[in-house]
Amino acid sequence: MDESEFLAERFEAHRGHLRAVAYRMLGSLSEADDAVQEAWLRLSRSGSGGIDNLGGWLTTVVGRVCLDILRSRTSRGEEPLAGRVPDPLVSSAEGIDPEQQALLADSVGLALLVVLETLSPAERLAFVLHDMFAVPFEEIAPMVGRTPTAARQLASRARRRVQGAAPVADADLTRQREVVDAFLAASRGGDFDALVALLDPDVVLRADTGAAAVPMEFRGARAVAGQALAFQRFAQFARPALVNGTVGVVTAPEGQPMAVMGFTIRRGKIVELDILADVERLRRLNLTAL
Repeated sequence: MDESEFLAERFEAHRGHLRAVAYRMLGSLSEADDAVQEAWLRLSRSGSGGIDNLGGWLTTVVGRVCLDILRSRTSRGEEPLAGRVPDPLVSSAEGIDPEQQALLADSVGLALLVVLETLSPAERLAFVLHDMFAVPFEEIAPMVGRTPTAARQLASRARRRVQGAAPVADADLTRQREVVDAFLAASRGGDFDALVALLDPDVVLRADTGAAAVPMEFRGARAVAGQALAFQRFAQFARPALVNGTVGVVTAPEGQPMAVMGFTIRRGKIVELDILADVERLRRLNLTAL
């Protein structure tokens, strides 16, 4: 094995971890893969000589690349829109794809990713690297051009926003499936009262239909139940799936994926419903096998 092959082998051992970092930072699977690829290009150009901790070095590089991407979004005026849904991780209802296991560690649900989208780039970096991957603030500080104390404050501020806005889903998948099945049955039957009974009074529905349209957001049980009734004619095409590790559905009339729906269920009630209906993004998720 020559040096380049040895370096590539060492890099591959870290790829899953690096994708997990980038996915949490960016909420985009394609951009996460781009960030990981950039880390490989930088490593292949510089070599591993003088790098004592390759995993730490690569995590820092991916963090910096993701920070640049987030700042580029901001400079282009791409502020988070109400209703914007990050890329979901969709698996068969029977179990999570092994390749997604690392991406889903720490229960990274869509509800959490939506909240991360509202943080500033520096806050997101500090929170993701420290709270999710235990990177010391002394290593985070140079990335954001702050002191370690200031980096700690960034993470603390982000943590408060996450804890106040990202609901924690019930862990029981069987109970989740019962609630989602009841929701679909009520949608198919046009039963408004049954839908309201399944929804938390403060439920939030986000519907992201693509870059050309402004994402929609609806709040409150009656408003969301009304939107569910509008979905009635497509409910018959809904098939069970796991969306970021929790129960969800893929809607595919005539086998063509039209929407992915992720449910956040707490205490037996639906508290968030995130719908991705952007055809181009769905195509990149390769859902046909489901």
